[in-house]
Amino acid sequence: MRVYGSVLKLRLSMGMQYRAAALAGVATQFFWGFITIMVFEAFYEYTAQTQPISLREIITYIWLQQAFLVFITMWFRDNELVELITSGNIAYELCRPCDLYGFWYAKLLAQRLASAILRCFPILIVSFLLPKPYNMTFPPSLTTFLLFITALLLGLFLLVAISMFLYISVFVTMSPAGSLLLFSILGEFFAGLIIPVPLMPLWLQKIANVLPFRWTADFPFRVYSGHIPQHEAMIGILIQLGYLLVLVLLGRFALNRAVGKVVVQGG
Repeated sequence: MRVYGSVLKLRLSMGMQYRAAALAGVATQFFWGFITIMVFEAFYEYTAQTQPISLREIITYIWLQQAFLVFITMWFRDNELVELITSGNIAYELCRPCDLYGFWYAKLLAQRLASAILRCFPILIVSFLLPKPYNMTFPPSLTTFLLFITALLLGLFLLVAISMFLYISVFVTMSPAGSLLLFSILGEFFAGLIIPVPLMPLWLQKIANVLPFRWTADFPFRVYSGHIPQHEAMIGILIQLGYLLVLVLLGRFALNRAVGKVVVQGG
């Protein structure tokens, strides 16, 4: 565990150096945040039915999306890992005296954490100071906030476990393009990044509830706003833990199978 902790700390320090890129990302995320809010504002103004989630909760949902974007998106990838696999330099990784899955997992986790730390605080601070109805609101209680933090971190661990399958697939396809497209489309839609899950048709909600993507974004964001009650949030956190355990075990098995069939040529 000390090895993986050291990798996490080192990669976190490296990621914190890209401050200019983070500031550019913050500006872009504010732009998309306002655009998305105005689209939903128009929808709620002219809808003839009462929606299962309020506009106020949607606005908070959107600002949380923008603040923790790198926690919840599948398109955020490590090109270095892809290059290692496709170039044959994976042979050097196999010489490391540590578990390859744990090493890569710690590296990917640190990259997302570093990027989120640089971006989330400016977005959250400004979003709280915006005039109504565009401002973000506080959670209903301290307990709700603690449940949100727990769900958000577990969602991050879960997303990293899901993204590991992207890199594992490169051992077979030798290109991340197809896997990235598939994971991005499925992941972002069923995570609620395009349409919040409560606004989906019931049959789509049933599919979203079965897939792990929803538990990475939609679940923690609705816990924050109080749309998901505290007792349901606790049950959801247990479901997150179950998904995480299953995906990590499957990921380890798949990576070991893929590495066992690797043939590196050259000299």
